[in-house]
Amino acid sequence: MPNFYEFFAGGGMARSGLGEEWNCVFANDFSEHKAKAYRANWCSDHLLVEDINKIPLDALPGHADLAWASFPCQDLSLAGNGAGLKGERSGTFWGFLKLIQGLRAEGRKPSMVILENVYGTLTSHEGKDFEAIAKSITGEGYNFGAVVMDAVQFVPQSRPRVFIICTDENLTIPDEVVSDRASPAWHPDKVICAYHSLPKKVKSKWKWWRMSEPDQPLLTLEQIIEDIPKGVKWNTNKETQKILSMMSPLNRQKVIAAQQTGQIKVGTIYKRTREGIQRAEVRFDGIAGCLRTPGGGSSRQIIMVVDGPQIKTRLISPRETARLMGLPETYILPSKYNEAYHLVGDGVVVPVVAHLNQNVLFPIINANAQKPFQLHFA
Repeated sequence: MPNFYEFFAGGGMARSGLGEEWNCVFANDFSEHKAKAYRANWCSDHLLVEDINKIPLDALPGHADLAWASFPCQDLSLAGNGAGLKGERSGTFWGFLKLIQGLRAEGRKPSMVILENVYGTLTSHEGKDFEAIAKSITGEGYNFGAVVMDAVQFVPQSRPRVFIICTDENLTIPDEVVSDRASPAWHPDKVICAYHSLPKKVKSKWKWWRMSEPDQPLLTLEQIIEDIPKGVKWNTNKETQKILSMMSPLNRQKVIAAQQTGQIKVGTIYKRTREGIQRAEVRFDGIAGCLRTPGGGSSRQIIMVVDGPQIKTRLISPRETARLMGLPETYILPSKYNEAYHLVGDGVVVPVVAHLNQNVLFPIINANAQKPFQLHFA
């Protein structure tokens, strides 16, 4: 069984996606609140709650076949402050890189690295942040390539994320996991532009990773939403009317159209400030908006159920957010609403990780299983 380290672990969603085929030997997060959820679900004695910049190398046991790092996105996000990799939060990437460099110096560099972050990683600072990541990774002896995987292919949530897949340049890469050209399914224009903007030396280390398209039946938004939710209550009619009053004419027309279908329609709402006015924006396309961590009350997603003249609204429940992330029903969530929402909204979608594992990571593991000097199994 291959070993892995899980950095910026949160509630262990990457671990959940990798599944029982992998053995987690080290996990780290800075937040004690998230650490409580990690322990509740994984009973983990190998979790270290610490600033990644302060982790000593001897805290990392043995050799890892994979180091997973979903480093903070706030400074790279299009909605963020634009600080990029110089920001306090997204800049923790450099703390992670320092650990990789230290492991390499000790002869125990992870065989593979996965870096996961928001779509804006490709374009932050006109692509310079992505180039900096690429240069630093290839400088440590890795081949690499980026894919964009949107959660909407696996769960009813719009959540595109960039996955930078890095493999030791000495590993054997099976033919079925790479292609000689970009794939429209996983390499949108921004990935292709990011690739072409790289220096020639770095570009020579690039891999066009290939994956099958998912073919599993999806849960619908209607199946995820509960009539009697736990942790939240349905709004009063007055509260619902207030939400309706915050809608622009275009969004109000969406509600009217939903009423006229003669069917029960489930929509999701985010409150956003438009030209200095707070607006409620609704969608009825069967897809939830991207879950985000709550900053004040405005970023918490609202559920709207329309049944003819009857309209009901409420906050999305913690369990419903967990379902939108592909977490199992057995996953233990924090009891406090904001802690649960923050934990889930800051995570990685479980079936996305599972798909990446099935199509890229484990084929590479299997191709190198006879090379114990490169892959170290528990």
